Amino acid sequence: MSRHVVGLAVTDGTPVLELAVPCEVFGIDRSDLVDPWYELRLCAAEPRPLRTTAGLSIDTPWGLDDLVEADTVVVGAVARAVQLAPPPKLVDAVRAAHGLGRRIMSICSGAYVLAAAGLLDGRRATTHWMNGPDFAHRFPEIDYDPVPLYIDHGDVITSAGTGSAIDTCLHLVRKDHGAAVANEVARRMVVPPHREGGQAQYTRPVPQPSRNDSLAPVLEWARDHLHEPLTVPRLAQVAHLSERTFARRFRDTLGITPLQWLLQQRVRLAQELLETTDESIEDIARRAGFATAATFRYHFGRVTSVPPQTYRHVFRYRANGRGDRPEQGDAE
Repeated sequence: MSRHVVGLAVTDGTPVLELAVPCEVFGIDRSDLVDPWYELRLCAAEPRPLRTTAGLSIDTPWGLDDLVEADTVVVGAVARAVQLAPPPKLVDAVRAAHGLGRRIMSICSGAYVLAAAGLLDGRRATTHWMNGPDFAHRFPEIDYDPVPLYIDHGDVITSAGTGSAIDTCLHLVRKDHGAAVANEVARRMVVPPHREGGQAQYTRPVPQPSRNDSLAPVLEWARDHLHEPLTVPRLAQVAHLSERTFARRFRDTLGITPLQWLLQQRVRLAQELLETTDESIEDIARRAGFATAATFRYHFGRVTSVPPQTYRHVFRYRANGRGDRPEQGDAE
């Protein structure tokens, strides 16, 4: 099984963190988790020499031809000059890679390059909230959404600012190798495997909460009790809040409803159980808090786009180094 090549387009004046995150996630050999792991190639998208915003030199043998041939193309965050006038050769390379069926992802302001290439026309897309008004004005044909940390259309992914690079890179690991592997990478990076909520929580000053204002205790409690029939009244009771106050505070903090959050947590737990145990679908449904196996199959398929048994086979085969295609008859 060949390595999945991640090509990271690097322009002059790229921010350090947005460059470092894909290097950390894809560039460190983690073949003890999945063999083979990714192969990361830093691809010069402008004439050398290239430097980061901190003045660090980037010396790489890879260029735009290598970017086009990568399995996943990542356009990192770019300087303002590149936002205003993306290098035509980079735009052409990204467009060509997409035409060849490569997966394309932008980090933060890299979305400007994807927009210039026409990959986001008629689609929802996001970028750093500070660039939002300018991005929406420059590209009215794009449905700019300021809320999500990232938006995944399958072939094209856009992400928000700085820290969301971590969320998006881990999201790709989760798609490629499953929740258990992504969670272990997150543990090694000492970051959450998946942050709740969207950019809204960072776009305005937030008063320091008192201990009673924090939702963290009730979220932790709920994760430990997913096997139970949890309801909004029960969660509000644990939070020592009225139903109405709890629901409003939950939505303001995380950007989704309590029931939407519960469904996400239950599906994530089910994913990890499918990858790491031999438990039956019925047992996993029960442990994840779904009333019946049929209900579990419905919601799991709606969230992940595949049935539970297919998901299990795909990631079992990848973990065993046997490719990503289950044998005939494996699907539900």
